[in-house]
Amino acid sequence: MSDDRRGAPSASQPGPGPGEASVPQGLVSAVVHLVDTGPVLLGAYTIAELTAVDAIVDFLEARPSDDELTEAVRSLAARQLLLAGSAGEEVQVRGDLGIAVAFQQRARKVLDARTTGTGPGEPWRVLLLPQPERICLVVRIDALGVHQLGLYKLDEALRTLTEWLPRGPSADTDRPVDPDAVLAGAERSSLVTVTQYTAQGSAETAGTSVDLILARTEGRLHVLARDPHDPDRLAPAPAGGRDGVRDRLEDLLAA
Repeated sequence: MSDDRRGAPSASQPGPGPGEASVPQGLVSAVVHLVDTGPVLLGAYTIAELTAVDAIVDFLEARPSDDELTEAVRSLAARQLLLAGSAGEEVQVRGDLGIAVAFQQRARKVLDARTTGTGPGEPWRVLLLPQPERICLVVRIDALGVHQLGLYKLDEALRTLTEWLPRGPSADTDRPVDPDAVLAGAERSSLVTVTQYTAQGSAETAGTSVDLILARTEGRLHVLARDPHDPDRLAPAPAGGRDGVRDRLEDLLAA
């Protein structure tokens, strides 16, 4: 991958293993510095375009058809985001898309939040891929399948995510509740899953994961988690006050 403006990673350079992005010295620190001054928006792409460059593929739900992939390659090539490499089957992923691929391959956790009850203009799914420097690659997916990518400070990404998730006064956790009834009657609900993974080249292998469910029912926010004694059962969990959901999300990422 290469980037004429920022000095981006290049998959055609020797050194990394198969499928890995080769990152020029100084790229990460330069991008981290940019994020310190404000969000770095990396553009919007279709699932076929991301699949064509092996970006976040293992976190997506459907593989595009061969015809869709062919058209995606043509589209990326026409925008000079995808070029033939210097040898064999290697390719260069350029520009902001190349930066996104490089930072995705650095991450070892993904927070996957899916929400029902969203309105027009809202994403229905958000992915957070934290980096060691407390910045985060954020992917927002809308109903049309457009994936908007950007790099943000982790604190800002968590704040924005918390505002998008169901909100409201905490439900009384001392009263027994039926999780199925809470979810069935929810005005807005979210499933948040944090998964640790390992990567070899562009292939990710999922490891342990933990779930958290948020549901706003009759104006009250219910927080549900898996019962530690019976993982197949959901049990109420304390929201923890105004900043409780955000704190829980950060705890999940730090675990």
